[in-house]
This record gives sequence, C-alpha cells and structure tokens, in this order.
Amino acid sequence: MPVLWSFRRCPYAMRARLAIKSSGMPVRLREILLRDKPEEFLVDSEKGTVPVLKFQDGNIIDESLDVINWALTNNDPEDWLRVCRESPGFCHEFVQKLDGPFKHSLDRYKYATRYDNGLEDEAIHRDLGAAFIRDIDSRLQNQAYLSGSNFGFLDAVSLPFIRQFRIANPNWFDLQGWGRVHEWLNEFLNSDRFGAIMTKFQPWKDE
Repeated sequence: MPVLWSFRRCPYAMRARLAIKSSGMPVRLREILLRDKPEEFLVDSEKGTVPVLKFQDGNIIDESLDVINWALTNNDPEDWLRVCRESPGFCHEFVQKLDGPFKHSLDRYKYATRYDNGLEDEAIHRDLGAAFIRDIDSRLQNQAYLSGSNFGFLDAVSLPFIRQFRIANPNWFDLQGWGRVHEWLNEFLNSDRFGAIMTKFQPWKDE
C-alpha cells in the first residue's frame, strides 16, 4: 500500500487527500508537522514539501496534481475528470492561474510579514487575488460548481486555496459581493467530504 506523507492544513495536501478519498484508492497516511519533519520523510521528499506518495517499489510522486491524477486515473467513481475531458484548455489555463499568479498573491497577502515590503504590498496582492475569485464567482453564476453540475476536479484543486484566502481576513472576505463563491465555499466547508479529509491525527514518528 502506498504511503501518503501529508500535513493536515497544507492546501496542496488537502486537494490530494480529496482526490484519494473520492477515488477510494487505499493509502497509508503519515501526518507530519512541517516544523518538525521526520528524517524518513526528508529521504522521500527532496523538496521537503507535501504531499508525497511513496510506493512499495520506491517510486515517488511529489506533486499534488500528479497525486490527483494517479488517484483518479486508477478510479474516478464521481467522474471528477469529466471537466478535464470536456474543457481541457480551460482546465489547463485555470490551474496555471491558480497555482501561479493566484498562489503568488495569496502567499504575499496571508503571510505579508515574511516578504520585503510585505505590509506595503499586502493590499495589492489581496486585490490581485480578489480578481481571480471574481472570475470564479462569474463562472458559478451559470452552474452549481466550477466543474459543472457536480463537484469535480476544478473544485477540489481550488477550494483549499480559496479557504486560505478567506482565512487571511475573514471579515473582509465575507463582506465581498461574491454571493456564489460564498455559497460554494460554505457548502464545501460544511460537507462530509471536507470533514473526512480534515480528521486530526497524531504526527507520525519513526519509532
């Protein structure tokens, strides 16, 4: 059975766990603390980041999108990948924006003090991230989920990051006129799906 190295609150690990949970593919979860990384994890992850999926033959997958692809290619009972088959160009462009410019601005908004001129640029990056969320809200005007009529790939890959964006300043976020985004996010946060992947476990120890 593959080993999944994970950190509960990491959005990359969250979206990998969402896909694995949906697929039903069995893995052995090893929850870690990023501030106290086990040596065995560092052997498996040259970058020291999660998620990492290690197979019994020693092969490693260390990118969340590749973990998602592995899980859903093996089994996709909810047809999460349908949107990727029907709209491959849009899916590629969306993920590029999400993992690129949006994540760049999210980090500099949520963790502004970690960057040079961070506090001065905080509002700039907040507004850049907000523009991306407005585009999501526009898409949700015409369909129940980003992926279409059902929860799918685009929802799973993006919601953990939208959640983080809200956490940076919940009061400000909740006052924005993104009615459909608020509904979409709240439904996810209150879902059994989210609860199932956010169970708290004691950090794994090699002993």
